[in-house]
Amino acid sequence: MKKLSFYIITLLLFITLVGCAETNILDRVGLTTLVGYDLGSEDNKMKTTAVIREVNPEFQSNVEVVTTEDETSKGARAKTNRKLSKKIMVGQMRVVLFSEELAKNDIHHYIDLHLENPSVSNGIYMAVVEGPMTSLLEYQYENIEDIGQHIFRLLAQNIESEHMISSTLHEVARDYYSSGRNIVMPIIKKEEEFVEISGIALFKDGNMAGRLSAEDSFYVKMIRENYEHGIFETKLQEEDIPTSLRKNTVSEIPLAFDTVKTNRKLKLVNSNTPEFDLHITIKGRLLEIKSDLNIGDPKIVAELEQAISKNLSREMSRVIKYGQKINSDVFGFGESYRSSVRNSKLTQEKWHELFKEMKVNIKVDFTILRNGVFE
Repeated sequence: MKKLSFYIITLLLFITLVGCAETNILDRVGLTTLVGYDLGSEDNKMKTTAVIREVNPEFQSNVEVVTTEDETSKGARAKTNRKLSKKIMVGQMRVVLFSEELAKNDIHHYIDLHLENPSVSNGIYMAVVEGPMTSLLEYQYENIEDIGQHIFRLLAQNIESEHMISSTLHEVARDYYSSGRNIVMPIIKKEEEFVEISGIALFKDGNMAGRLSAEDSFYVKMIRENYEHGIFETKLQEEDIPTSLRKNTVSEIPLAFDTVKTNRKLKLVNSNTPEFDLHITIKGRLLEIKSDLNIGDPKIVAELEQAISKNLSREMSRVIKYGQKINSDVFGFGESYRSSVRNSKLTQEKWHELFKEMKVNIKVDFTILRNGVFE
C-alpha cells in the first residue's frame, strides 16, 4: 500500500511539473535557422540579420529576414521579436555568419555568446561572408526559398564530402582556445543567383588575418588531418613533369582524382627551430587526365605518381608559408609541438614567435588506383 501511494504521489508531481513547463506550439513561434553578424553603423553596436521560418496552422511556412542593430545580441533579439507576430526561438539555428569586416575585428565575443547559450547546438556551422551581409541574405533568389536552410545544406554537403574544412562551433571554440592552433572557416558569397563557397578564412587569435582559395582547402585539410574521400583536381606544372612525359611541348597536365585514403604522420625532429617531418601517403583513383599519356604503361604510371607527389608537396609548402606569413597556424603544428615537448608551457604568444621560423620537411607518396574506367 505504501509503494502504491509513493507511485501515485510521484506521478502527480510529474504531471504538475510538466503542466507548469512552458509549451512552444509550432504555429506560435518563429524558428531561427541562421544568424548573421556585422558591424553596426555606430560604435559598440552590432548589426544582426536573422533568417526566421514561421509555420502557420495549415503547416505552410514563410521565411522572414529581419535586420536590427543593438549593443547586445539580446537587445537585437528583442527588437526582432517586436517586428514579428511570433516568438523567436533559436533551438533550430544551424548557421552563424560573420561579415568579413567584423571577422577582422575579433569574433571572440560571438564564440562565447553561442557557447554559453544552452539552446544553441555546438554542431552549428560558422562561416565568413564576402561582401554585404544583407545583400546575401535579403536578396530574392529565383530558386532559393529558404536562404538559411540553403546555406546550411551548402556547407554541410561540402564538409561531409570533404571538399571543405569543417567549422562547427565546437571546432571553432577548440581552435580559438588552443595555444597551438588557429581558427579556419569557409568564406561564402553571393554570385548572381547562387551562393557559393569562395575561399577559406585564416585567423590569428580571434581576428581574420588572411584568406586562401576554396581549392586550397584541400591542401590545408591534407596537412592537418587524414583525408577519407572526395574529389580533387590539380595541374602538373612543367617543373613537375619528367622529360620523358613531355610531349608536344606540353607545359601542364590537368588531372582529377577521387581521393580514397590518406595517412598523415607528423614528427617533431627539432624543438629549437622548430622543425617537423610531415609524411603523407595518398591513394587516389584517377578520374580524368587531359593528356595522351599511356596510362596502361606501368613505367609511365610510376613517373606520373612521382610528378603528382612533387606537385602536392610544393602546393602544401606554399600554403604553409602563407600561414607563416600571416602568423596563422590553422594546421595544428603547435598542438604537435606542445604534445611532443615536455613542460613546454606553450602559450599562443610563444607559439606565434616559434611558428614564424618553423621548418617543415614534406614528403608525399602518391599511389594511383585505377579500375580502367574514366568518369
